[in-house]
Amino acid sequence: MSNTITPFKVSIADAELNDLKARLELTRWPEKEPCDGWQQGIPLAYTRELAKYWANDYDWRRFESKLNGWPQFVSTVEGIDIHFIHLRSPHDNALPLIMSHGWPGSIVEFHKVIDALADPTSYGGSAEDAFHVVVPCLPGYGFSAKPATTGTSVEKIARMWGQLMAQLGYDRYVAQGGDWGSIITQAMGISETQHCAGIHVTMPLVAPDPDTMNELTDKEQQALVDMGAYGDVGSGYSKQQSTYPQTLGYGLADSPVGQMSWVVEKFYMWTDCERNGTRHPENVLTRDELLDNVMMYWLNNAGASSARLYWESFNSPNMDPIDMPVSCSIFPREIFRSSKRWAEKRFTNLVYWNDLDQGGHFAALEQPELFIEEVRKGFRPMR
Repeated sequence: MSNTITPFKVSIADAELNDLKARLELTRWPEKEPCDGWQQGIPLAYTRELAKYWANDYDWRRFESKLNGWPQFVSTVEGIDIHFIHLRSPHDNALPLIMSHGWPGSIVEFHKVIDALADPTSYGGSAEDAFHVVVPCLPGYGFSAKPATTGTSVEKIARMWGQLMAQLGYDRYVAQGGDWGSIITQAMGISETQHCAGIHVTMPLVAPDPDTMNELTDKEQQALVDMGAYGDVGSGYSKQQSTYPQTLGYGLADSPVGQMSWVVEKFYMWTDCERNGTRHPENVLTRDELLDNVMMYWLNNAGASSARLYWESFNSPNMDPIDMPVSCSIFPREIFRSSKRWAEKRFTNLVYWNDLDQGGHFAALEQPELFIEEVRKGFRPMR
């Protein structure tokens, strides 16, 4: 193991938590929205309720302790200090796996799946499905450092992850991701072909096949409708973050309610959270889970630095073919859902495909048992 890798422990000062509480209590609130529900964004009543819980009842030390229950490290890669969890499996033949989150997620997304992936026999699985699990914070996210110069694109992060796995002594490994993590993982499928044996993604970045437009399946039709709606009313955040992330950053750095609202709105939009005709993020995730994730942004003042990934990469996706083994799990509330035949146009070696009937954009957090099974199945052909 490289001597640049040093152990890390999360230890947030009481003064920072007291500052957060004070800022929450001094929030200047806008007026109530003049419409029903979430039509203009996260409603005032719910935002005030969530902020009150955050200030008075939420316990960061609970999640800090959970993070510190895993082996954590920091390593300098391409001049940027990267924080990561590295949980080695007790099973000798485990397959090394690097998992990447996206925005507005964090390593919090994986907190329900890390242990079961590393030690399947303790969670009803088979030793043949074991992984050595590596979960880094993206540059500018969580406890990783913030790039001081431009150029930290998804392609660069993909190469950084290859270097990180080499530092850890893994000559052969696989990669998994969702959201930006999905795009980073696909970039690894292009650049890290010497050591990455295959990838699994929940949001394959592929173009709809124009040859299929006259005979679309029902799922393909719905995917195009949903993508159109995303472009019309769901993508304003990405336009701001991909053009002027610095301007946005001042509000996110100064106001915890601003940071919370910016993130939680997307959990309403992108989770599979409709129950009995009502959509609400707390139908599928707990209030603590939502705030654990927000804290990864607030405590690290990562509003601007996380948004810059959009400035670096959102408008220039790499759609080159990927020839290594690829597995895909498509959850029904994902932002963009490819069909298998569209995916086959880009992925020349598609070894596993599954359309699931529940789950959304934050699959590992929403449906951890399904996600674990998909990761196991997706990588079996690559062992």
